[in-house]
Amino acid sequence: MFATFFSELRAAKLPVTLKEYLTLLEAVSSGVAGGRAEDFYYLARATLVKDERNLDRFDQVFGHVFKGLDLGIDTLETAIPEEWLRLVSQLHLTDEDKAKIEELGGWDKIMEELQKRLAEQQGRHQGGNKWIGTGGTSPYGAYGYNPAGIRIGQKESRHRRAIKVWDKREFKDLAGTSEIGTRTIKVALRRLRQFARSGAASELDIADTIRGTAEKGYLDIRMRPERHNAVKLLMFFDIGGSMDDHIKDVEELFSAARSEFKHLEYCYFHNCLYESVWRDNARRYTDKIDTWQILNTYPADYKVVFVGDASMSPYEITIAGGAVEHMNPEPGALWLQRVTEIYKHVVWLNPVPEQHWNWTPSIGMVRRILGGRMYPLTLDGLDAATRELMR
Repeated sequence: MFATFFSELRAAKLPVTLKEYLTLLEAVSSGVAGGRAEDFYYLARATLVKDERNLDRFDQVFGHVFKGLDLGIDTLETAIPEEWLRLVSQLHLTDEDKAKIEELGGWDKIMEELQKRLAEQQGRHQGGNKWIGTGGTSPYGAYGYNPAGIRIGQKESRHRRAIKVWDKREFKDLAGTSEIGTRTIKVALRRLRQFARSGAASELDIADTIRGTAEKGYLDIRMRPERHNAVKLLMFFDIGGSMDDHIKDVEELFSAARSEFKHLEYCYFHNCLYESVWRDNARRYTDKIDTWQILNTYPADYKVVFVGDASMSPYEITIAGGAVEHMNPEPGALWLQRVTEIYKHVVWLNPVPEQHWNWTPSIGMVRRILGGRMYPLTLDGLDAATRELMR
């Protein structure tokens, strides 16, 4: 069976060597795996898999060859949290029902109607199609559905169709210390390397010291500046809202970038770039940074990376005042264009699978503004993005 396992791994084009296979057999014969199938699985994976990108194919081959083995995974038993059952007013509609609910007729009309209904409504409302309430098809309220509505008082996004959100939203900073799963991202980012020696002479130059000592006849210590990656990176991270679904992948990217680049600057935005950004989500309402200040501080030799799902209402990109959380004086598209005019190397990394991009109009709009330089947040996407940045 072990010989079959080895040949199946080779047939699946996993780079498994004969030496690694013999090491596995030696470990098994020495009792390292014990008597449990689960222990053998982890031993085989640690011995035979050298690249995290091959883990999925290894699991497929292992499951095929050792089909029926009990890996000792206990059945998970848990109670459904009470808060999951509490939103009894939440509306659930079929795709056909949603198709029957039409937009009010543009940004200006929606905002005008909101002002009128705020003035007219006197109390709480639920399940209707006009007033500000819950569980209905009105464009204003929470836990219902409307293809171009304003979300008011809802805990989180559900259909991701709101064009404005009337809530104070608290976002979490990305954890720069997150190291789980970042190894392959670091490998992908290493293409962004241009080594240089600059600064104070703080590193012993062994070759030059030997040469100088031989020439002078006495110990002549020579120092040189430390060699470091000279690439300078400016990253803009979309935070909160629909990006909460991708927080783990983005944290891993953020952690890998911080460890790989000495010259790394970053800031946060929400959905689209506007007139201000921030570096601390806990103080995002009080310590905003003017976007012009960012663009004037970091010179044109910086390489710019946007990280976000670009999934928003088209109004947020094209209209002044269209931002989901505030009244922006200039359209988001204008700010993205300014970035591309100042910096030669700009890419956008999107955690949404590429096959879904055509279903969200705003993704296509952002992609066109950036001249097609949008890449999926996958290892292949990172490889393509780094190639673009190094052109």
